[in-house]
Amino acid sequence: MEAAVKTNWIIDPTHSEVHFKVKHLVISTVTGTFKSFAGSMESENEDFQDAAIEFILDVDSIDTNQEQRDGHLKSADFFDAAQFPKISFKSTSFKKVGDDYELAGDLTVKNVSKPVKLNVEFGGTATDFYGNDKAGFEVSGKISRKEFGLTWDGITEAGAIVVGDEIKLQINVQFAKQA
Repeated sequence: MEAAVKTNWIIDPTHSEVHFKVKHLVISTVTGTFKSFAGSMESENEDFQDAAIEFILDVDSIDTNQEQRDGHLKSADFFDAAQFPKISFKSTSFKKVGDDYELAGDLTVKNVSKPVKLNVEFGGTATDFYGNDKAGFEVSGKISRKEFGLTWDGITEAGAIVVGDEIKLQINVQFAKQA
């Protein structure tokens, strides 16, 4: 029997993006991105089943298109970027479910690790103009910010909650195969 060959992939940041959405005043949605991140995937299978995936976000790169709000998010009220500069994810399983995948793993925010499950749509593989093999994935899911110690709450004079608890994640990644 032939030994399994491990294939290493790294995220191509120029063809990847990390978005999140959160309710503001319960009536509208604020969208943000992380501009700086890195990730890797190690796979023994061409269909990526059981791949090991790691991902790191640079908290200081958060961007909601509003400088004052970004500063507040980086402060101790929320992410406390000075003390906890990274958000990390390490997979515990990557299982094929129909045409798509379920990605399970441990998400760590502010030194609080919790298991999360994310949905993954496989976009396919292709070879770019330079002969590099690429693989594309769309990752989506929801988490509770309060479970990760992001507990700041504001209430307006009328009693409306300023920031919702549920965070929607939308991550589009392109991995580049390493030689």
